[in-house]
Amino acid sequence: MKKIVFEKNKNRGDQKTSRINKFLVTINIMGSSGPIRFVVNEKELVSGVIDIALKSYARQGRLPLLGFNAADFLLYYPNAGFDALNALEPIGSYEARNFVLCKKQVNQSNKEPQSELVSPKSKSGWKEWLNKSFSLKILSH
Repeated sequence: MKKIVFEKNKNRGDQKTSRINKFLVTINIMGSSGPIRFVVNEKELVSGVIDIALKSYARQGRLPLLGFNAADFLLYYPNAGFDALNALEPIGSYEARNFVLCKKQVNQSNKEPQSELVSPKSKSGWKEWLNKSFSLKILSH
């Protein structure tokens, strides 16, 4: 009888180590009135999180219409600068919970995709966007 109890405890320990961690993410979408929040698995790829965000956005009937192609969007971690997150990495590897989703824009002069967050005219595209959005003047250092 003790052997059976030991095996049950062993199995219970295995379940704890294979437990999947989930967390709440908040995604601000450029041009939308408010963020989208949902729970994701920490091993979910960034491209999968973008796909979930687009479907959730459409399901809620939000405007402007974005579409469903996750490849047309970039996900940013606001405090990490201008580099978009790698679509093939797990979302949990960034140790962040708040993100910004931007639609890629194709620059007509060199056919290179750009996001709404980065302006091709200047290096401080996010500052320009913030100034336009909130009508505030941000002073550079």
